[in-house]
Amino acid sequence: MEHQSNWWHEAIFYEIYLRSFQDSNGDGIGDLRGLIDRLDYLQDLGVDALWVCPFYESPHVDFGYDISNHTAVDPRYGTLADFQELVREADRRNLKIIVDIILNHTSDEHPLFIESRRSRNSPKRDWYIWQDPKPDGSPPNNWEGFEPSCWTYDEETQQYYYHFHYIQQPDLNWRNPKVIEEMFAICDFWLNQGVAGLRLDAINYLVEDPELRDNPIVEELPEYLRNIFQFNQLPVHTINHPDNHPLLQQMRQHIKTNHPQDPLLIGEIWVPTTQDIREFYGQEDNELQLPFNFLLSTVPSLSAVAFREKIQDFEENLAGLPTTVVLSNHDFPRSTTRYGTPDRSDRIAKLLATFLLTLRGIPFIYYGEELGMVDTPPDRLDEVQDPRGRLRWPEYKGRDGCRTPMQWNEQTNAGFTEGTPWYKIAPDYLHRNVAVQGQDPDSILNYYKQLIQLRRDRPSLRQGTLTLIGKDEQVLAYTRQTDEEQLLILLNMSPQSKSFSLPEFADRLGQILLSTHPEKDSAMVGETLPLMPFEGAIALLQH
Repeated sequence: MEHQSNWWHEAIFYEIYLRSFQDSNGDGIGDLRGLIDRLDYLQDLGVDALWVCPFYESPHVDFGYDISNHTAVDPRYGTLADFQELVREADRRNLKIIVDIILNHTSDEHPLFIESRRSRNSPKRDWYIWQDPKPDGSPPNNWEGFEPSCWTYDEETQQYYYHFHYIQQPDLNWRNPKVIEEMFAICDFWLNQGVAGLRLDAINYLVEDPELRDNPIVEELPEYLRNIFQFNQLPVHTINHPDNHPLLQQMRQHIKTNHPQDPLLIGEIWVPTTQDIREFYGQEDNELQLPFNFLLSTVPSLSAVAFREKIQDFEENLAGLPTTVVLSNHDFPRSTTRYGTPDRSDRIAKLLATFLLTLRGIPFIYYGEELGMVDTPPDRLDEVQDPRGRLRWPEYKGRDGCRTPMQWNEQTNAGFTEGTPWYKIAPDYLHRNVAVQGQDPDSILNYYKQLIQLRRDRPSLRQGTLTLIGKDEQVLAYTRQTDEEQLLILLNMSPQSKSFSLPEFADRLGQILLSTHPEKDSAMVGETLPLMPFEGAIALLQH
């Protein structure tokens, strides 16, 4: 399968959780105007594209992933004119905008659903999924999702409607051609605003088993589902139905036909294996150009062995295909929290940065990752904003902890807002912020800038093949190489100093281009290389 080279093949993406990035009007919620004000920072950081989380009109049951009007900007976030200015100003700085599109479901306050719910004879009835109760009045089957049942009974029409997510997020019926036409028109609307691509939310949930068969019950959920699901069944009839693929092919064809630049389609898919990820590219590059690969984020601890196994799997099963490199996002705990400890947090943040930006693949930086921001989960139920946290408290505290406001400076509320922030500011903001780290040459922020610049300067980091080196239990080692150059990346994932042996490179001295420990920069690499605890190093090997 050949893939046409495109701008995104060598890009670095940055995820903006808009609600938490920058507030411009003092209401405590980040907005489009605030993002415009921070574009210079993002340009200086060196990223290429911004994935902006939802800003559409919404009742905010799920913070904008429940949409009541797909083509209107929610007043909390600004206006359509603000969005258009964002696209223009980003373009002036060579930054591309990717918008988050939710096509699987709407809000229950969407006019389409209000009409669908009005009566069984409504012309929009079959735009959603309605089913009769079982003879005993219970739901049509055992399907569970974000709620203990995916079915909610409507007293007025005496049928159940289907929703994988919350009760207030009814699923659209993608087996109805009119729904497809409407959703494709929404994609066209935003692409016509000048965005470079779409991040497609929950895109492997579009259709379910038409026979409504029960999902199988299991004792324990597989690891890949831990972020999206909590019940004791495998969602085989609700997620990843084979009929998703013809729909994605139809979508790609529609978008290629109507937008000659073939805009980027990034798909949010939670699937168990790389073989499953591979299916979403399509047989002829005719589905998603970039299905998200979240499998690195399921590695439970900082382990060279576990990460090596994942990378080996990627190289064997996704070889030659563009893939994503994701360690953090708005749905699961930050990598610094998963793998770090308070006394080692900064060192591990730099190590993870080295990992993120040197693997073969397209890196996605989650806002604040470049500062080493950590999770700040709620301490009490009354602090919880995320409905998933309120639903499952205290076993699960929700996703607020990884969505804390961006830390810009040491002023009140970390420079995020002049009002009361929608959620509490992390207590470490006085030293972990853009202003302080910008002044410190050894900071995580400046290390990210150096890494990003090195990636720009070295074709092997953008285009090169990846080869794993050795099987050390503490040190993850690999090379990235093109015909012209070979770089060696060493990541000591242990709290001990290590002397890493490199017999295969004994006759090829190298020089360290960048290390998480700056005193090592420009040092020479020989047959063995001493590594400090949690050190990441990138060396240029001589030909």
